[in-house]
Amino acid sequence: MTRDWWKHLILILGVIIVIAPFYMMVSYSFKSPGEIDRGEGGFFGRQEMMVDERCVKLRDPSREDIAAAALRFPDTTDGNIRNALVAEAEADCAVRPVVFNYTKAFSEAPLLRYLLNGVIVTASIFLIQVVVALPAAYALAKLKFWGRDAVFALVLFCLLIPVHAIALPLYIMLAKLGLTNTYAALVVPWTISVFGIFLMRQFFMTVPDDLIDAARMDGMGEFAIVWRVMLPTAIPALLAFAIFSIVAHWNDYFWPRIVVTGNRDLFTPPLGLREFKGDGDGSYFGPMMATATVIVTPLIVAFLLAQKRFIEGITLNGMK
Repeated sequence: MTRDWWKHLILILGVIIVIAPFYMMVSYSFKSPGEIDRGEGGFFGRQEMMVDERCVKLRDPSREDIAAAALRFPDTTDGNIRNALVAEAEADCAVRPVVFNYTKAFSEAPLLRYLLNGVIVTASIFLIQVVVALPAAYALAKLKFWGRDAVFALVLFCLLIPVHAIALPLYIMLAKLGLTNTYAALVVPWTISVFGIFLMRQFFMTVPDDLIDAARMDGMGEFAIVWRVMLPTAIPALLAFAIFSIVAHWNDYFWPRIVVTGNRDLFTPPLGLREFKGDGDGSYFGPMMATATVIVTPLIVAFLLAQKRFIEGITLNGMK
């Protein structure tokens, strides 16, 4: 144990490096703009009442407001009436930092719509990927046909091609088909996952051939074997693939930014963070971090719920 202290030290440093951004994200979602700028307040901040400056600006008294308030403030100059109305607006716009940040996260942008778009896109991509990957992986793992090794080598080669290298041809193709600013543009390019085919093929290699032979003797066809025999055994691998696929496409900013150019109703969660950019004074860092926290939370919860099966899928253990 004492000889392995350096291994534990490296692991602890690795954990700190990974956790630090999440710590800052959640902490900033609790703090006021002043606390964020000054780097004070601890993890949760002091939660002292703060004034929403944008709320005050929206209630900036006009001449009509001052004239209407003259009855409430007799024998008072217009300047003093205006100051009194501003003071009332500041009192009404006072709020706790955590309430301010999370309220703005949902009110400044249609965050629920963006989350729904994220669910639609990631679920559609994953389901179609499974429909394509399972039969392909079964054929590469259990069927014998001419050119099987060449096809598998092509799958491995495709794993080496970065997404950014084919982004421009994909965009041109979708633009000519008139599919930009549609759900199809967000889903169709990623419906075939060579990583999913590779992962499922490796898992199917661990499934005994006797199980497949028994299914054939019972009169099952190859497609029936895929969906009624191989699919139930592949649940751990599918959950592992689901984590990779959903996290990748839920957090994807690059591709949606290219194909969704004008329709805010199609924004995915990462694009929703753009609603809070452009405030150079940092006053909207809190709502931005609150939005990021809301976006990340479903992924963390899903991983924690599927953690055991995820590890089983990564180890590629078939039937025993």
